[in-house]
Amino acid sequence: MNRVAWWRLALMALAVAFGLFYTLPNFFGEKPAVQISTAKATLKVEALVAQQVEQALQAAGITHQGIRFEETSTGNTVRVRFADTDTQLKAKDLIESALNPGSLAGRRLPASQAENSAAQQAAERVAVSGPSNYVVALNLISASPDWLSSIRALPMYLGLDLRGGVHFLLEVDMATALTKRLDALVGETRTLLRDKRVRHQGIARTREALEIKFASVEIREQGLKLLAEQVIDLDWQARDTGSEFFLVGRLNPATATRIQEFALKQNITTLSNRINELGVAEPIVQQQGAARIVVQLPGVQDTAKAKDILGRTATLEVRMVEDSPEAATALLAGRPPASVDVYQERGGAPLMLKKEVVLTGENLTDAQAGFDSQNPIEPAVHLTLDSKGARIFREVTRENIGKRMAILLIEKGQGEVITAPVIRGEIPGGRVQISGQMTTVEAAETALLLRAGSLAAPMEIIEERLIGPSLGADNIAKGFNATAWGFVAISVFMIAYYALFGVVSVLALSLNLLLLFALLSILQATLTLPGIAAMALTLGMAIDANVLINERVREEIRGGQPPGGYFHRLRKGLGHHS
Repeated sequence: MNRVAWWRLALMALAVAFGLFYTLPNFFGEKPAVQISTAKATLKVEALVAQQVEQALQAAGITHQGIRFEETSTGNTVRVRFADTDTQLKAKDLIESALNPGSLAGRRLPASQAENSAAQQAAERVAVSGPSNYVVALNLISASPDWLSSIRALPMYLGLDLRGGVHFLLEVDMATALTKRLDALVGETRTLLRDKRVRHQGIARTREALEIKFASVEIREQGLKLLAEQVIDLDWQARDTGSEFFLVGRLNPATATRIQEFALKQNITTLSNRINELGVAEPIVQQQGAARIVVQLPGVQDTAKAKDILGRTATLEVRMVEDSPEAATALLAGRPPASVDVYQERGGAPLMLKKEVVLTGENLTDAQAGFDSQNPIEPAVHLTLDSKGARIFREVTRENIGKRMAILLIEKGQGEVITAPVIRGEIPGGRVQISGQMTTVEAAETALLLRAGSLAAPMEIIEERLIGPSLGADNIAKGFNATAWGFVAISVFMIAYYALFGVVSVLALSLNLLLLFALLSILQATLTLPGIAAMALTLGMAIDANVLINERVREEIRGGQPPGGYFHRLRKGLGHHS
């Protein structure tokens, strides 16, 4: 007599329960939501933000279906779920006004305001329309119950063709990337000629080249020999105009190609980090051609916010502080000198910085969070500069001992003074430390943002497509209908042709499909329209094994064996063989 062991039945029941629980979230669909994330590297979304949002919604009489605070490796977020899109839109405006009333940290004071009033009065006016501290974006999140989420039962991600979203095609301005490199070479060339005491009468940058003017042919030959050995990114040629002697340096083709490839890769990396703030599941950021980038953001409804995120930049600037008594007096009178920019320190006090940038993020090779070397309990960010940056930093610190140097984080056109320490001595080696009024989380996020860097070159959106949720829902309905009708057709054939054995085959096929959904949900795979077609193909492939088994059983029955005899001999043969 054929008996199935109890442990096999228990294992089958466990597999079915597993499949049911982890497939279930895919059938609840999605609800409109508002997502809050940070807009600044030095500000983190805390649990207190969720409480603030809830209080604002209660005061306005707007009902929600749950507020969730999530801690992730890419940054904390708060997500508020609503019943419909009308409530979602009202709540977004309310949350925006509640969280971003204005901020004066890092805002450069406009010159017109500084001239008409004292610096503090100008700062108060800036606070009314300051930069946003938080990104408030429309989104879609799963409507599955919290008890399913607590056991990590999450729905599959849906691709752009199923969920809807936005598609951008961006073109990188390669000419600007080359121009930025030429600008950097101007300073490098000037420093090199000064250090080697080769006199010149000025360096000018044209659209595609550097031009250095010399007083005589002999001095030009000295400069040509030096620059040909040291500045290898440029091809140097002599040019005479009457009694004027020039050296013209143009980027060589190999360097131009390398700069363009780096600009494209750097922009892809930066964009990938930026769109993490939108909470997009499985975004696509990839190269297309030599100068274009494709960005697909499934589930994003707020295209304006998506554009804002894609266009963000973040880089580092080092400037000297203007602390002369004359400049301070002019600032108090509301008329700061034209040679300075006025920023706000973290404490709120105005700080005048010279317009000349000593170093930028282009000289940065690494940024890591850590602790102050002098005070081990104070968080800090440790920066590593390249050889050029290390040389400039050593010279600047040697020549400005006793003066203040400010380190700014530039993001979205706004500068935030991270720290402005006094230079105590020469700093060699290219190792720089940023510290002061920073938490460990802020230090880690600042280091991450600096490593990500800024856009190496500006980009222009040349194609934009919005795929609405209705089109995505239509694709889902058609795909699942095709799979369902295929399943029904196979089931009818199997039951009609094989009777009871066909019923068993259909049950096995159902379990196969259930476990496939569960596995894809656990892996958080992205489901697309071709993926649904592959599931329909899987059904056809999976039934093939059942057909072979059923045909073999039929042969045994024709030979006079009972239906269970084949399986009994099969198990016996396997046991004997083993």
